[in-house]
Amino acid sequence: MNLISLDIRMLRSLVSVVDSGSITETARRLGRTQPAITLQLKRLEELAGKPLFSHEGRRMALTSDGDTVLTYAKSILRLHDELLSQLAAPSIEGHVVLGTPDLYAAFLLPSILSVFRRAFPGIQVELNCSLSTPLVNLVKRGEVDVALVTRMNDFTGGQVVGQEQLVWMVGERSTAHQERQVPLALLPPGNIYRDHAIAKLEEVHRRWRVACQSESVGGLQAAVFSGMAVTVLGRSALVPTMRELSSEEGFPPLPKVDLLLYRSHRAASKAAQALHDYLAHYLSLDTELQPVPPHPADKAGDVL
Repeated sequence: MNLISLDIRMLRSLVSVVDSGSITETARRLGRTQPAITLQLKRLEELAGKPLFSHEGRRMALTSDGDTVLTYAKSILRLHDELLSQLAAPSIEGHVVLGTPDLYAAFLLPSILSVFRRAFPGIQVELNCSLSTPLVNLVKRGEVDVALVTRMNDFTGGQVVGQEQLVWMVGERSTAHQERQVPLALLPPGNIYRDHAIAKLEEVHRRWRVACQSESVGGLQAAVFSGMAVTVLGRSALVPTMRELSSEEGFPPLPKVDLLLYRSHRAASKAAQALHDYLAHYLSLDTELQPVPPHPADKAGDVL
């Protein structure tokens, strides 16, 4: 039996190409040339003995075998990077303030932060839960070191580390979605979740009213659980006793929103850098397998 050995760099290139949808972007992220990335992917296919990509026009799509390799590649990279973190962790200590909306604090970050705490026991993470716009301002003032937020229309800078699919949600036994004037549970004005909800209903000429306004996901969920309203949240927040509404029920598909990661220019400590890099890596591993379109303002992850 001939045993093959997979270069960790091949696996990292595969994950990055699927994440970014671009060999060019992968080369930029990994600091290599485009031909080098292409060669690594070709070599990985040769070792696998099966095609990993199918070409649909200019777009590269994973084959079923490619999906299998991607799943294992993510697991291998996760263990590989955790080992490196464990070896480096004892030398890093400090205090870091992490800002994020409570939606992500509750549904996206717990598993990642749990692994981070085990890898870096000397780093104390203080969590600051707030809406995205005030958090970005806090990062600019240096009051928050690292922030994971939803990109709003007027945001500049930041690093795109993933996307969240927005969905309509209603209580399992609720009839709120059947009312002639749809009762909505929304975040305050200026939030992109709210903007998309209202815009989509107006596109299909459905009447609506605000039945609940809350700065926290808990308040919106309470309105949905009680049966008094329909809300729009990221799919990760869909929990038992809630269900997703479809276009057949009069609720048109919603877009995805970008997740941005910021680091304050004042957060120069190794602890802040470690948390920023950890979040960037693990969130990008869980990104949906769709290319993330570039934004003209996305030139750096730091806030100057």
